[in-house]
Amino acid sequence: MKKKLLSVLLAGVMVISLAACGGGGGDSSGGDSNSNSSGSDTSAESDEGGSSEGGHKLTVWTWDPAFNIPAIKEAAEVYKAEVDSEFELEVIETLSDDCETKLQTCAESGDFGTMADIILMQDNSFQKFVSFYPEAFTDLTDSGIDFSEFAEGKLAYSIVDGKNYGVPFDNGAAISCYRTDILDEAGYTIDDLTDIDWDKFIEIGKAVKEKTGKYMLSGQANSQDIIMMMLQSAGASLFNEDGTPNLVGNDALNECIDLYQKMVKEGIFYEVNEWDEYVSSITNEQCAGTINGNWIMATVMGMEDTSGNWAITNLPKLVKTEGATNYSNNGGSSWYISSNCQNTDLAFDFMAKTFAGSVTLYENILPTTGAISTWGPAGDSEAYQAPQEFWSDQPIFATVVEFAEKTPSNNTSAYYYDVREVISTAIQDIMSGAGEKDAILEQAQADAEFYYQ
Repeated sequence: MKKKLLSVLLAGVMVISLAACGGGGGDSSGGDSNSNSSGSDTSAESDEGGSSEGGHKLTVWTWDPAFNIPAIKEAAEVYKAEVDSEFELEVIETLSDDCETKLQTCAESGDFGTMADIILMQDNSFQKFVSFYPEAFTDLTDSGIDFSEFAEGKLAYSIVDGKNYGVPFDNGAAISCYRTDILDEAGYTIDDLTDIDWDKFIEIGKAVKEKTGKYMLSGQANSQDIIMMMLQSAGASLFNEDGTPNLVGNDALNECIDLYQKMVKEGIFYEVNEWDEYVSSITNEQCAGTINGNWIMATVMGMEDTSGNWAITNLPKLVKTEGATNYSNNGGSSWYISSNCQNTDLAFDFMAKTFAGSVTLYENILPTTGAISTWGPAGDSEAYQAPQEFWSDQPIFATVVEFAEKTPSNNTSAYYYDVREVISTAIQDIMSGAGEKDAILEQAQADAEFYYQ
């Protein structure tokens, strides 16, 4: 029954997939994650791919010729130079949605023969697929990969029933980005917004709005990334430990909604409907800053004339919720080895000595892709420690790795995107005065539970 339900869900609109984020609609490369540019220099023309059938070769399904593809190709070059001179990697450019559709088709037919050896998947999408099709993935727990060196909050997305299934790739650690010149006009510095709670943030936001006319933040009303980041910052979520929805009586969620309402009411949070409107609110300088996964830096850095007037810091933390921190996550992806891989020893070694073991790899891809690691040792490298002129000479790459290491893990679910859509709709109803908050959340709970029937 559940597999049939998943088929119905995936036959409709697939979840929004981002090259390096799980947010509302952008990615770290500044384009759609499903971009299938003809300019990509992939080494394969195959539509399907499949296992490499042993030897020194592996196949990969991934997407985005500006981000994921050059990263995995560079990993192949590093491995070939340092480990196996005969190594060959065949990269089959495959849209994120297509990776999921192909995987589903294989699983439904019971024939995994066309699956690539390695597949990139969005972190929050993976939970759904591994829950329904665990036979499609290879358990990496005893692969020799040292998972302890990855940020715990990131690693948790690829752990199921205590087993490791994925090798974390790009960093989705959340950051607060602020215009230092706007803050200065209002009498504040980046330090005033560091290690604070949301009450203090609202106080500062009101002063900034009064003195500069700028909103403090913006976000999509119909895609509540800010609520999701608030929740994870305290290790809380929309789900119980068993993955079922937890919307009624969820004290952390109630606090987040109350804070969100207050920010909108005080005129410091600008609600928009579409992703493009969100981006415009930043680039048109309607807002003093933004809070999102660190991939949003690519959008900010497109404002070249503002170089030197930006700085990053951590998030405000919840005031009432136990376990509150100033760190969270929004987005990211991980590499998975399919059950069709005929040479798991090679695949394990390739991952262990590149994405889970090579500072050189992460230093090489940083300037070309902007991909920031959640693998701890990369953060100590010279490239990560270098000050960045655009960001007021902050060593932002090392800072993002540090934020990732401090991010709490939280409960997730196979129905993450479905329930997030439910709560986003409920919050819109609350904001519009469509009913009492408790009653709206009770209906949202019932709507969310539909997916579990």
